Order: sequence, then C-alpha cells, then structure tokens
Amino acid sequence: MTTIDPKMQIPQPQPLGRETLALDAGLVIDPRTRAIQPNISMSVNNMVTPGEGAFSADGVEDLTALPYMYARWTNPTVIELEQRVAALEEAEQAMCTASGVGAISATFLGLLKAGDHLIISDVCYAGAAELARGVLPDFGIEVSQVNLSDPDALAAAMRPNTKLVHCESPCNPLLRFTDLARISEIAHRGGALVSVDSTLATPVACRPLNFGCDLVIHSLTKFINGHGDAMGGAVAGSQSLIAKIRARSGVYLGSTLSAMNAWLILRGIDTLYPRMKTMSDSASQIARFLEDHPRVKRVLHPSLDSHPQVDLIARQMDLPGALISFETNDLAATEQRFADRLKVIHYAFSVGHQRSLLTLLDTDVMMKSTYKLQGEQLADYRAYAGDGLFRLSVGLETVDDLIRDLDQALRD
Repeated sequence: MTTIDPKMQIPQPQPLGRETLALDAGLVIDPRTRAIQPNISMSVNNMVTPGEGAFSADGVEDLTALPYMYARWTNPTVIELEQRVAALEEAEQAMCTASGVGAISATFLGLLKAGDHLIISDVCYAGAAELARGVLPDFGIEVSQVNLSDPDALAAAMRPNTKLVHCESPCNPLLRFTDLARISEIAHRGGALVSVDSTLATPVACRPLNFGCDLVIHSLTKFINGHGDAMGGAVAGSQSLIAKIRARSGVYLGSTLSAMNAWLILRGIDTLYPRMKTMSDSASQIARFLEDHPRVKRVLHPSLDSHPQVDLIARQMDLPGALISFETNDLAATEQRFADRLKVIHYAFSVGHQRSLLTLLDTDVMMKSTYKLQGEQLADYRAYAGDGLFRLSVGLETVDDLIRDLDQALRD
C-alpha cells in the first residue's frame, strides 16, 4: 500500500486569472447531471440532521458554516454568487442582498448603533445619501457629509465615536475619486472602518480591499449583472465583518437575495470582464468626441487628460470605466432634444445596462432632493457639474453608432 508523507508539500495550482475567476470561482458541477451552468436552488427549506442547525443567529460565528436550513439565512445559489464576488474582490467572504441599497443599509445597520458616528461622502449614490441623512439619525446615529476626495477634510471630521467612513469611488455622477489608501490610513488611525461603494468601478477596474479598505459594496443590479433584468447587492470583506453583517442584517432585517436573481447575476458576471473592457473602450472614444463637440462645455471621464485627478486614477484604476458625465450649453433644450431624437441610446435612468442609457441630473434638483450641500461643498459640486450633468452609461452597441446618435441629437 502506498503511503504519503504528511510533511510532503503538495504543489498548489497556479493562481487563476481574474477573467477565469469571473467564470469559475465557486462554480459547482452538478454531481448527478454534470451540468456546467449553475443550478437554481429555489427551495426555501432544506432537510437537516437533528442537532446540525440553529434556531437563532445569536452566537453563530459564521452562518455559512452551518448546513443549508432556511433560505433567508443561506441558499446554495446565493452562496455560489457570494463566493464569485468574494473571489473577484480578493475578499474572505461576501454577503448578497436584495438590492444595492440593501447592501448599504445592511452595512450601516449591521455595524452601527445609537451614539456611533458615520462619515459619508458628500456626493454618493442617492439611496445611500438619503438613508444616511434622513433615516440613521432617527436611530441615534450621528452622520457627517464630508468631501472624501480631500483627506484633510476627513481628518478634521473624525471624532472619538466615528465607527465607519463610507465613500464611493468614483462617485455618481461627478466621477470624482477618493484616494482609498489615504482615507483608509486616516480612518484606521482613528479606530474607524472604511466601506467603499465600488459599483461604477467594478472589480475589473479597482479592488478597494487592496488599498486598505475594510468593506467593498456593489449594486449588482448595475454592471456586474449587466443585463438590466435582476436586482441585487453585495458587501465583501473579512469573514468576521461579513459574519456580523449577515447575522444582524441578513437574518433579522431580511435583506436576502432571491435564488432566481442570484442565478441571473451569476449569468451576468460570467461576461463581466469582456463587457467592461468593451464598454470602457467605447466610453473613452465617446468622451474624446464629446470633448471636441461645439455644444458640449465639459466632459468628465477617467480616460481624459482633462480630468482633475489623473494621477490618482493612474494609481487606482486598471481601466477608466463605462460612465461619462458631460455638461452642455443649454441643458433644458438639450434634454428635450435627447428625449425626442435619440434612436440608439435610451433616455432612461440607471447605469450598467448592456444598452446605452442617458439622463440629465440637474444640480438644483439634486441639491433639493438628495445632497442638500451648502458653502464650500456646493461650490465643489458645481465645479464638477455646473448647472447639471448628462450621465451616459455606455453599453455594447457599435461605438460609431453611439457617436452618430449623440451628434445628430446635439445639433440643430
């Protein structure tokens, strides 16, 4: 009988490339059918052996270590998606939620309590901004809106009870970046965690945990799903942090992602890398076209030398991304022309679709409804956005068709 020396070092396989991880991380081949595409486990209930399960999440260090029992806690299809997201973000674990704002609220309510202080970027996803400003104070959580593109502003805003710093890089709609390494250094020195909404970057362009951040958040609805047909969110980080968020928010606040949507997002994540590369290349070409157009006043895209943070972008981003923001000479008239004339691009909200989407984000409206900035913060916003920005989420259409469509809509 052959024996194996337990001290023998078994060679490890070469690390998989990131494109391969997008396809294969967490993939389970069905042992009965040998199906390659992930299965959907739609069952809410699973059989358990007496003594295996748990009736409460209290005291359970890691719910994912328990047998499948009830879908609100864990589900095989959702777990497979969580493993895929964690692998792409180089995180120990991820937790998936019913929406992107579900991932943000799970993080905030899973980690913060009355008396704690949250610092949030003064410009970020509207759902996060409105949740932080309008809801969290009702639970006794103190909130400060800070321009996190300025590390000195963060240092000045830190308090002894600051527990979490939440940023978005690049932020929507300004495409303004946060120096993640510097922000993490300042926050950690003050005893606070750092969460980053990286929805616009995706793990194709940036992996915030590598810059010292503690948690990375995604609206899976957007680029990661990429087909505009399934909502979802995710938060990824260390096993201990995700276990805490899952036990509090996943179990007790019911932020569970459905198995069907997890399966749809797994289908979308398969093509994340080629989609992002194609859309990013197209966006770079369109940004250069718009920058030279006589009706366009300003264009914001990370590929342009005119972006005010080109050095940070070079350090932090592997590719510039698929979102463009631009300002025109006459916003109201241009908005109507876009709505009436666009044939290929769709005049619609949201981002990350396989089809190109465009909408106007009027500065006055954004200030009244979402951000409510004043003074220096408002001036900084207007320095990027002027009276308003058209936000273009570039899809997978032929780039020349998109350029012609924009040109004919912009002209008299």
